Amino acid sequence: MQRPCPADLDQAGLAFNRRHLLGHLGIGLGAMALQQLEAASQARAMAPKSPHHQARATNVIYLFMAGGPSQLELFEHKPELVRLNGKPIPESYTKGKRFAFMDSSHRSQLLAPKTKFRQYGQSGAWVSEYLPHTAGIIDELTLVSTCRTELFNHAPAKLYMNTGSGLFGRPSMGSWITYGLGSACENLPGFVVLQSGPRGPRGGAVLWGSGVLPTSFQGVPLRSQGDPIVNLSTPKGIETDQQERVIDRVKAINQLRLEQSGDGEIATRIQAYEMAHAMQSSAPELMDLSRESQATLDLYGIKERSEASFARNCLLARRLVQRGVRFVQLYDTNWDHHGGPTENLETHLPQKCRDIDRACAALIKDLKAHGLLENTIVVWGGEFGRTPMGELRESTGRNHHIDAFTMWFAGGGFKPGIVHGQTDVFGFGAVENGVHVHDIHATLLHQLGLDHERLTVRSQGLDFRLTGVDPARVIKPILA
Repeated sequence: MQRPCPADLDQAGLAFNRRHLLGHLGIGLGAMALQQLEAASQARAMAPKSPHHQARATNVIYLFMAGGPSQLELFEHKPELVRLNGKPIPESYTKGKRFAFMDSSHRSQLLAPKTKFRQYGQSGAWVSEYLPHTAGIIDELTLVSTCRTELFNHAPAKLYMNTGSGLFGRPSMGSWITYGLGSACENLPGFVVLQSGPRGPRGGAVLWGSGVLPTSFQGVPLRSQGDPIVNLSTPKGIETDQQERVIDRVKAINQLRLEQSGDGEIATRIQAYEMAHAMQSSAPELMDLSRESQATLDLYGIKERSEASFARNCLLARRLVQRGVRFVQLYDTNWDHHGGPTENLETHLPQKCRDIDRACAALIKDLKAHGLLENTIVVWGGEFGRTPMGELRESTGRNHHIDAFTMWFAGGGFKPGIVHGQTDVFGFGAVENGVHVHDIHATLLHQLGLDHERLTVRSQGLDFRLTGVDPARVIKPILA
């Protein structure tokens, strides 16, 4: 029997009319009952829910390398690229293809990797010298080398990877998951976003937005410095009892308006005030690493407890999962390596790898040491990969590439120590076990106990789901 959706948005119009009927007829008992129903509805919306089937995982940490990391410098060992360096790529590979900064007639020269590779672990997976710490945990990872997406410009591609669509207004993956499962944490959001790098990811807040779902399911960014959330702290000169009186009065006004208008977003606003109040103590405690041992800080490569870095965000991700947060997403920017002095594969990419390599490996080790890895899925990857061809003659960079790129997964019932899929001799496209972005989404939901075809919501007469309308499949060979 199919389980009902967590929030029955199909009935929004009916509920709106019923509320107005009760309110305008002045039925006091009806208004009181409505108030209780709304409060109960909000509590149910955010509370933990039963999955569609038995889950292998309960939480997700998504390490998003914004900009498109080069799989050919990190995980894809291709001797033919070295042998044929500087030669034009055969036309059969590029004919009819579209690229971000060149058309199908542009037969760029093949570009050899700027690094060396070795095989590691019992799996014998190839890893570049840029990622020595990742190489050390390679048998904990599930590498998928044949990922494929649809969009080759940054903002739309990030949107596609996060929401399953290149169109605005669709719920992000974290929103879908917290909508479907609720949150086990009462004093922190169910979906938290952490950021590192010189700027935010292209696309901005829509990448963690709730789209057609209620805004209570959108991601909440936590800042690395200052207040974790803007305007969270009590203003100077305001006493606790004064603040509580204001919060109670605002809640009463919102509740009155809710009864009059029947607008579900007002119920969301009430819940947001209550969460913000709870977070005044929980968020600062979360961000305070003073109780973490020096050994733990050294494991992640954190030099100062208060420094803003990807490494600190990885440790915060572990702390968030410990506290029951359902979905944690880390964005690290500046992985766009087209060439030139500030975005090349020879000096800039190695620096980016140094920024994240130790911390990624530490996160896996730390989760495992705390008994959390078994129930936590860790995902690593970007919005697309990079071409086997250099972007320009004598290039030190590569163009955007959507036909084959690498992601890795760990924990949460994924099969460790395997490489799934195989690409051609240049790493241009899959020759075995190609994987679409929607397949990745379906698989993540499956491990969390959610059926991607049943996790739907109707809005404006249309049914939406994370995996869209095209067929998607669970990638069973990568699951334990």
